[in-house]
Amino acid sequence: MRPSENALSSVGRALTSSRNELVARWAAWIAHRTAQAPQIDRATTQRQLGLLIDIVIEMTAPLRREAAQLWFDACESYGRTAATRGLAAGEVVEEIQHLREILIRELSEIIAALPARHSMATILRLNRQVDRGIAQAVVGYTDALIETLFSQRGVPVSAPEPVDFETVKRLEQLESDLARLREKHS
Repeated sequence: MRPSENALSSVGRALTSSRNELVARWAAWIAHRTAQAPQIDRATTQRQLGLLIDIVIEMTAPLRREAAQLWFDACESYGRTAATRGLAAGEVVEEIQHLREILIRELSEIIAALPARHSMATILRLNRQVDRGIAQAVVGYTDALIETLFSQRGVPVSAPEPVDFETVKRLEQLESDLARLREKHS
């Protein structure tokens, strides 16, 4: 069962028009429930959330397969950043799960207006992609923790300065990949 091109286009247009609001809601929810780690700037976290939503939007476009790979890479990076933020693995899952809730609430009217077959296929595709993103975020989170243990020989070391640099560098790379994907689509 596959969603129709019209269904995906409708979802993409709705997400595009409410993109900034979605990012703001997601960022506010995260800020409300967790204390921000001093190593990662709040604006960087919000920028990551915006990138993830931009990729979700691209997963409704014709180059959705390429966007899906970018989604996996961005979610893995998000998991690594979550480890730096000091989150537990369950919190990483919960943060991306909240994206699912925000998307479903935002898209509920559009999905309900679609024929049953297309609405079910669209929701299933959305859920499948979010689930795969969660798995990748956990992989990134786990990899970051293991790298930290090996590099510090299991001894926690506090960072003397923000480690935001690596996160921003990876974020810029992912944003560049998204821009190239959008150029292909144009």
